Amino acid sequence: MRFARRIGAVVVAGLLTLVGVAFIAWGGLALWFDGPESRLVAGLLVAGFVAVSLLLPLVAGKRGLAGVALVWVALLGWWLHIPARADRDWLPDVAQLPSARIVGDRVTISNVRNFDYRSETDFTPHWEERTYDLSLVRGLDLFLSYWGSPMIAHTIMSWEFDDGSHLAISIETRKERGELYSAVRGFFRQYELYYVVADERDVIGVRTGHRGEHVYLYRLRVSPAQARALLLSYLDGVNRLARAPAWYNAFTHNCTTSIRLHVQDVGIHNPWDWRILVNGHADELLYERGNLNHELPFAELRTRSEVTTRAQAAESVPDFSARIRDGLPARPAM
Repeated sequence: MRFARRIGAVVVAGLLTLVGVAFIAWGGLALWFDGPESRLVAGLLVAGFVAVSLLLPLVAGKRGLAGVALVWVALLGWWLHIPARADRDWLPDVAQLPSARIVGDRVTISNVRNFDYRSETDFTPHWEERTYDLSLVRGLDLFLSYWGSPMIAHTIMSWEFDDGSHLAISIETRKERGELYSAVRGFFRQYELYYVVADERDVIGVRTGHRGEHVYLYRLRVSPAQARALLLSYLDGVNRLARAPAWYNAFTHNCTTSIRLHVQDVGIHNPWDWRILVNGHADELLYERGNLNHELPFAELRTRSEVTTRAQAAESVPDFSARIRDGLPARPAM
């Protein structure tokens, strides 16, 4: 019994140590990335925070631990209250915020992006106002776009309408001029959240034609009513950002975890799975849950769902969405 208690105490102490080390690391990085612009001042704050967290418990015992806890609470409170901003010098492709006006089934969206790209950074901007009829929503599709590791992809949702039109929404970072995305910085208050509401020819074409990404398109098993409800949830998010900026976060509010929040918002069952974070395997998860076409083995479905070459060939044509869907596996029936 005593041995079991000792083992239990060691395990608890080990877990607490891991939590402490993780929070010290996170706190130091938060001060470095989100603290003062002066690297000297930020470095001094990081050193002070680490020193207090490590030495205070050794010097003052339990009172020291309580002091460290107060420091951590103060740090977390400061970090959570760093305000997102809407007045930065944004990159041209995220310069305009979309917004939606909804009257009955009629949805009018301002600043739908439909750029003509000569390269990823050389383009003619077109911000359009488009009107959609919610009663014509037929279905919902998912794009997975891979730019490097097969473990990670960018996810884009796209709504299909009975008149043949499509509306894509990509949840991304809103970057400033001269700013590049960093996977580490994405966990901190470094990037505002942005919903790219776009023509598929824009948001998919730039990836396949100019970024060298590999894109897969899956037709999802959802009812028109569920697709409409999810679109309204997305547009509510678009309008919230038009009213007040919010932070992107690589863990809690990224391209895929945000989809899950919208799915939960409309009451669709979507239990947690590790592949929501390691989203390069999101298609496997959807296949297992019956959300994709099951008439084909998964490997064949995935092969037939790649649209990279078709998107490259159709980049400049007006029927881009129809061209990339030519030959795709059918949408599964409800």
